[in-house]
Amino acid sequence: MPGLATGFTALDRRLPGGGWPCGALTEILTSAEGGGELQLLLPALAQLSATGRRIVWLAPPHLPFAPALAAAGIDLRNVVVVRPPRRREVLWAAEQVLRARACHALLLWCREVRYAELRRLAVAVEASHALIALFRPHQQSAQAASPAALRLALTPAGNGLDVRILKCRGPRSEGSLRLRVDRPVHALDRPSSAASRTRNAVACPA
Repeated sequence: MPGLATGFTALDRRLPGGGWPCGALTEILTSAEGGGELQLLLPALAQLSATGRRIVWLAPPHLPFAPALAAAGIDLRNVVVVRPPRRREVLWAAEQVLRARACHALLLWCREVRYAELRRLAVAVEASHALIALFRPHQQSAQAASPAALRLALTPAGNGLDVRILKCRGPRSEGSLRLRVDRPVHALDRPSSAASRTRNAVACPA
């Protein structure tokens, strides 16, 4: 199945299908939160939102920063944020959203996930045909088995990201790839005041 273009030509050339896999689980392993991992997804999310497709952010560590998303071309009317209070509810919510086909892209943050839970998530996304990206810490996850169709390890590198493909369907692409990303624009909010959070964040209560 053709992939959804990432917006980075060099990365598309390395990925089977020429972009992000849809209907298959993608894991993005990060060495540091806020190191540019969201900038890697923003071009694809902008493509989806421009055609009225819904994007769900599930359990982000911070609320999405509305001005940064709008500047990236994302229509905020098509963004929904859900922040369940507990890990178990995060995974349950992810399955429900996918099985109901309630979105075309799901960004999910969960630090600790067991293999059986990942397997359930992978089965749910296969039925949804959505783009799903699961963000996890690299140091906790890189050596663990995973049913994900695509696993990327990201490391900040100056004005860009070093992207290493740990797993993919089809011929394996060896080595790392350095991509230039638009940092320090943050897609997740880190304001100092409650008023700023209310004004600039996009949120939907869980």
